[in-house]
Amino acid sequence: MTSPPAPVPHPAATELRHWSLDSVGGLRHLRAGLRQAVAGTPLDDEDGRDRITVVATELATNALRHGWPPAHIRLLREPGALILDVADHDVAGEPLFDEDRPIGHGGLGLRLAQTFASDLGWYRTAKTKHIWARFDFVRD
Repeated sequence: MTSPPAPVPHPAATELRHWSLDSVGGLRHLRAGLRQAVAGTPLDDEDGRDRITVVATELATNALRHGWPPAHIRLLREPGALILDVADHDVAGEPLFDEDRPIGHGGLGLRLAQTFASDLGWYRTAKTKHIWARFDFVRD
């Protein structure tokens, strides 16, 4: 993502769940927790659960590998959508698509997130960089 930061998409959203990860070893717990947290929402079907867990895994992995741990992952709900907000502590870095890397050599996490989410953006605070992915309840 070489575009400028997007505005915070969820100022009035309700936090459903949050996780803090120090290493990729916590990703399994994150995925299981997300599947439980999505239960009872309009995304509680195989496609919805798969999309949100793939995106969460990719964004959290990026935060741990390219940002500064711990990674903080929040699942938020606003009218008509769930939002994943993944933060790391590298406020100087920017999320970048790796367009030159061949398929099978990594670097596709943001592309997967862009494909599976309804919208994708990022923003900074004084201490964290956030990448968010919105999952609308009704897909176009």
